[in-house]
Amino acid sequence: MKLASLRHGRDGKLVVVSDDLAWCAHEPTVPTLQAALDDWTHAEPRLKSLSEGVNNGTILRERFHEREAASPLPRAYQWADGSAYVNHVALVRQARGAKMPETFWTDPLMYQGGSDIFLGPRDAIPLKDEAWGCDFEAEVAVIVDDCEAGISAAEAKKRIRLVMLVNDVSLRNLIPAELEKGFGFFQSKPSSAFSPVAVTPDALGDAWRDGKLHLPMHVVLNGKPFGAADAGDDMTFDFGQLIAHAAKTRDLAAGTIIGSGTVSNRGADEGPGKPISEGGRGYSCIAEQRMIETIQSGKPSTSFLKHGDRVEIEMFDAKRHSIFGRIEQAVVKA
Repeated sequence: MKLASLRHGRDGKLVVVSDDLAWCAHEPTVPTLQAALDDWTHAEPRLKSLSEGVNNGTILRERFHEREAASPLPRAYQWADGSAYVNHVALVRQARGAKMPETFWTDPLMYQGGSDIFLGPRDAIPLKDEAWGCDFEAEVAVIVDDCEAGISAAEAKKRIRLVMLVNDVSLRNLIPAELEKGFGFFQSKPSSAFSPVAVTPDALGDAWRDGKLHLPMHVVLNGKPFGAADAGDDMTFDFGQLIAHAAKTRDLAAGTIIGSGTVSNRGADEGPGKPISEGGRGYSCIAEQRMIETIQSGKPSTSFLKHGDRVEIEMFDAKRHSIFGRIEQAVVKA
């Protein structure tokens, strides 16, 4: 089942979308995605029934246009982003000449991001100052049902209701000063954008297993392929572990979003990955390419996003059909 939120008020209008992303229909008794998540036991059967009708063409339906979609949850009670691909963290440390603590391989990193306003999947990225070092981060995210404090990783996987993609926008040059204060990200993490459609795990078939999504994350920057890292490879912590980490000392409310962190793969030789132009899988953020350039030549040569740059993030099934729709954002002067 695929769900989206058309632009309508603060929380959107929930629609069920056909598998081919061409059609949609609205269930009046479930006005928003948050309303569905608040009462999933009763909402899910109604939405599934509507999904069958949308896909079979047996009910009144209308065309679905990704440009009319907000993020599936235009705002959320909580957005917590992990860093499950420790390869990415290791490269950051190596580029800085810093030793990485061994605990990074056994205890996930996670920060709590702003969730009061999310950008839509086709909204522009407002950037006041290019010197802030604007970057995209292509990630996988899940939306969970209620999770009690202390939930196990195995049980946490069962609470995953929906899967989607995210562009976790970062202002790289503001990060160091914030982290030096020892209180985490704030100004360096502006609004993120999520894919037009969120998908139930069962609809992902064999690509969803072991709490991971085993498909390439395709990133295009200014019309050229930039990344195709496989989201299922080199993921040190699965989503069950990430959710359990977030819920170690507190309950998580239905509608909480948990992110994977930047998808990152090692190279075929277990070293740093290579750009697509050199036969590698490329990268899911500019910072990773800059880190590898620094490791190899002493300084980065790739610039961060500038006004007018455009990034696209998408994932495809075996038949090259888009699964979640496309995140497509241009950087504009704020």
